[in-house]
Amino acid sequence: MRTTRLLIALTAGTALALTGCGRDEGDGGAEPAPESGADVAEENVSGEIDVWAMGTEGEKLPELAEQFEQEYDGVSVNVTAIPWDAAHDKFVTAITAGTTPDVAMVGTTWMGEFAGLDALDPAPGSIDPAAFFEGAQQTAVVNDTAYGVPWYVETRLVYYRTDIAEQAGYTEVPTDWEGFKQMAADLQAKGGADWGISLQPGGTGSWQTVLPLAWTNGAEVATEDAYQFDTPEMLEAVEYYQSFFTDGIANPTPPEGQTEADFTNGTVPMFISGPWMRSIVEEVGGEGFAEKYDVAPIPWPESGASSSFVGGSDLAVFKDTDNRDTAWAFVQWLSEPDTQVAWFEATANLPSVQAAWEDEALTSDDKLAAFGAQLETAKAPPSFPTWEQVVTSFDTEMEKVAKTGADAQAALQAVQAQAESIGTGQ
Repeated sequence: MRTTRLLIALTAGTALALTGCGRDEGDGGAEPAPESGADVAEENVSGEIDVWAMGTEGEKLPELAEQFEQEYDGVSVNVTAIPWDAAHDKFVTAITAGTTPDVAMVGTTWMGEFAGLDALDPAPGSIDPAAFFEGAQQTAVVNDTAYGVPWYVETRLVYYRTDIAEQAGYTEVPTDWEGFKQMAADLQAKGGADWGISLQPGGTGSWQTVLPLAWTNGAEVATEDAYQFDTPEMLEAVEYYQSFFTDGIANPTPPEGQTEADFTNGTVPMFISGPWMRSIVEEVGGEGFAEKYDVAPIPWPESGASSSFVGGSDLAVFKDTDNRDTAWAFVQWLSEPDTQVAWFEATANLPSVQAAWEDEALTSDDKLAAFGAQLETAKAPPSFPTWEQVVTSFDTEMEKVAKTGADAQAALQAVQAQAESIGTGQ
């Protein structure tokens, strides 16, 4: 039976991940297994399902879906591509009207909101949560129940110019906070750069830069039922972030859209970003530029450990589906290691299933492998329905911290007060 093969594939993927990715054989403090829904009934996999997906994924998915249709005679997958900027409101409207698709690509920070609206179906137990990167899997878990699976993932690393680093006396990036900051200063003073590093100076999405520093310092932004931004660990991270601006190492008012050009011309030889930037900087830099830069993990303080933000998108099945078994069978198929590798080759989206990283398509590229290593410890924000509201306040306060030198502790107290006013939404 195909259901059995899917389960075997995912279980095998977990075993490969435990041995091949250097994960502990014990529980290693991992999150407990989430509650799950009913398994897929193989005999019911038939008929049509409607799928919504955003951006490039919506454009590329129909071709992959054809392979699923070939394996299930009579099954039809109808994919609708939706623009990212309209997606959230379209989902909310569909949930309210009861016109949701069967399956959808869902932004990781939307999962808590949609689950809170009682719109999502719990994932079947035949999908092994341990097959995925732990941080990514947690994006699909709300109140101890998995309402989907990670489809593809991304995380952030430090991009740096190896040639300019060598000129400044570095053959590799220091892993500790103090050494990392000194390297950035030396790239500026000894490497001839205008600025040592490009960091987002607050504003929309800046939490994705700041929180990894906090996570490396042992901070957690939430408990099971409350936000906690105003902690000593968070304060140390924000003050460290702020110091790059106050010490003149990072530009507090960088020009928009210049990161790639500044990196390739050496004006700003270091920045933090995701895997998509590889192709962009190599195209801007031209032939041979790939040999002039490398990537390194997010630095951490002496008492911490490297971490980063895990993003990407999840796959979810909506509760109002009339074809649950076919919908989840499609999600299971998209979660098979072979399918994940094929999706990577078609889109460059990084696999969320750890076993897929054993494929030569990913292991043969050292820079890509570095992203895979960082994904083992990458984290996601809490899946509270109000996260997007609360983090807006955080981004605003970080802009004050970076651009005006505002007191970091006062900024975090303001965020905490706003978070408590809004609540978790659970």
